[in-house]
Amino acid sequence: MFFDLLQQQTVEARNHVLGAPIMKAVPEGRFNLESYAYFLSQAYHHVKHTVPLMMACGSRLPARLEWVREALVEYIEDEYGHQEWILNDLAALGEDAEAVRHGHPDLPIEMMVAWLYDAIERGNPMAFFGMVNVLEGTSIALATPLAMQVQDKLQLPKKAFSYLLSHGALDQEHYQFFQSLMNRIDDEDDRQAVIHASRVVYRLYGDMLHSIPLPDQERRHAQVA
Repeated sequence: MFFDLLQQQTVEARNHVLGAPIMKAVPEGRFNLESYAYFLSQAYHHVKHTVPLMMACGSRLPARLEWVREALVEYIEDEYGHQEWILNDLAALGEDAEAVRHGHPDLPIEMMVAWLYDAIERGNPMAFFGMVNVLEGTSIALATPLAMQVQDKLQLPKKAFSYLLSHGALDQEHYQFFQSLMNRIDDEDDRQAVIHASRVVYRLYGDMLHSIPLPDQERRHAQVA
């Protein structure tokens, strides 16, 4: 089945995400409000492109993949407006949500989004599903447990976690649907597009996770200075 092959072919790239310092720091309690706010601000700048990327993908799919276009319609209904949840979470933290809305992401997320638009437009539109593989797969494994640990450590209100807490459960359903879609792909070019895009997104999304500020990093920088 292609879904299993996809996971096998992207192990090394996935380890870049799982090896980010934040993955070890959260269970150890080595994070602060700045860490969480930074993650949310970067998430906003890729989540707001989810539906536009789906639409771009759907518009470029050939007739033989009409069944994929039909699936995208369901995805769009489920994903529309989720970026607003993130802004609400930021506001609940006391952050300037409007500044995030009108701001720009750091380079990894900017490059990730730009690369996906380009891959869909100039390459194979099935590349979009590489992003789905990375973000929903990572969310299932990490979103809910990490959100609960962050909430407990920082003693933040539950309303500051609508994005993470909702996506842990929601993405389980999406990922099962995604698996069934992937297992229907029999064209080798389509398969390679998903594999390659997964590797690229794992790298760039992982770079963002590696950039999340941590308190111990601040102390080391102060000692060096």
